[in-house]
Amino acid sequence: MSNSRRKNPVWGHCVCQSEKEEKKRWHSRWRSTERVALVSATPAGLDAHLPVQERQVSNVWKMGKDGHSYHSARDMAAAAEIGANQKGRTPQERAALKKRFLKKWMGK
Repeated sequence: MSNSRRKNPVWGHCVCQSEKEEKKRWHSRWRSTERVALVSATPAGLDAHLPVQERQVSNVWKMGKDGHSYHSARDMAAAAEIGANQKGRTPQERAALKKRFLKKWMGK
């Protein structure tokens, strides 16, 4: 799938590569809280049991990503041009860098 393209050019503003570890911690905390709630409930109270809400055990604002933004093809081309002009020394090198940046950003 070397020619695959990103279907929707939206990605997160982040200081981390992934929220995988944070999500694992959140799910572990959620499962343990839910388990304790189910064990402590009486058999008659199980019908009235409501699941633990996400915000009771986690805060999405404390995770690594700070939201998402849309990047149009025109915006990415302009950013690639700026980056290529900063790093490239010859016109051929600038064109290759621009092509590489666009391929990296447009790919999955």
